[in-house]
Amino acid sequence: MIIDCHGHYTTAPAAHADWRTAQLAAHADGRTPPPYPDITDAEIAQSIEQNQLRLATERGHDLTLFSPRASAMGQHAGDLATSTAWARACNDLVARVVGLFPGRFAQVAQLPQAAGEGLDAAIAELRRTVDGGAVGCLLNPDPSGGHWTSPPLTDRYWYPLYEAMVELDVPAMIHVSASANPAFHATGAHYMNADTTAFMQLLSGDLFADLPDLRLVIPHGGGAVPYHWGRYRGLADMLGRPPLEEHLLDNVFFDTCVYHQPGIDLLTDVVPARNILFGSEMVGAVRGIDPRTGHHFDDTRRYVAATTLPDDDRQAILSGNVLRVFPRLRPLVGGADTAI
Repeated sequence: MIIDCHGHYTTAPAAHADWRTAQLAAHADGRTPPPYPDITDAEIAQSIEQNQLRLATERGHDLTLFSPRASAMGQHAGDLATSTAWARACNDLVARVVGLFPGRFAQVAQLPQAAGEGLDAAIAELRRTVDGGAVGCLLNPDPSGGHWTSPPLTDRYWYPLYEAMVELDVPAMIHVSASANPAFHATGAHYMNADTTAFMQLLSGDLFADLPDLRLVIPHGGGAVPYHWGRYRGLADMLGRPPLEEHLLDNVFFDTCVYHQPGIDLLTDVVPARNILFGSEMVGAVRGIDPRTGHHFDDTRRYVAATTLPDDDRQAILSGNVLRVFPRLRPLVGGADTAI
């Protein structure tokens, strides 16, 4: 079985994004936003069948963990009330996808956040979506959109949300949204910066001593982390932290959203196989065909298949680890192998 832990609804019907534009315009003008549009099941089905479902079928993916479009979460825009309404609309749309294609998608929720605000709305939306079948959430460590005004992930500010995640037995993927800082290209810089920053924040603190059952996924192969693994091992030593394997790797995981073979080879050589989850982010940040290979950049299954990993490790990456990190998936896959 192949489970893609990282999919976004990047192809949602245009009326969905149009409503967001109208919502933010109404907020800026002090007006009530218009009602959310009536999007039909047929429109949703068409947007999925011609895109994510078609590609997943061609590439042999059985199940995709599906969340709203990350770059459109936009927690830096509007205020907490607009973020809450937008998160609810996005999550409800993804839930409809899951209902229309049972067994092919599982919901991962967007959280309402706003820089400088509390997390009660995020916790409430997490509970609502998990009650509706969500298996995880996206947590934005920088709801300012590239200005990094929020506390580090180890700060007690985040603990109420973490405690709810542990109670509900769901992990979070640490995933920023669009960049409001012109110095940082969203997918080429802001995403990679955030992945690397999140890892260093976790290394610097003792979050998992307090919350040993908390699970966090750092996407995009961990940003710069695998390439600089020696740096982080050395920094852990300098900061008086335990070795990375003891300090973080029972709780922190990386996906395979790395779009060339040398990158996947490095990831699987440096990071233990038990800490890697298969992911493609399809259809996402890099949609074209690599002229050097003739295949889509985001066809990451090809890269995993071409590694020299033992078969057991490869299968763990493709499904077993995802089931271990996202245990609410298990009822959806029946007796699938969960070996690590």
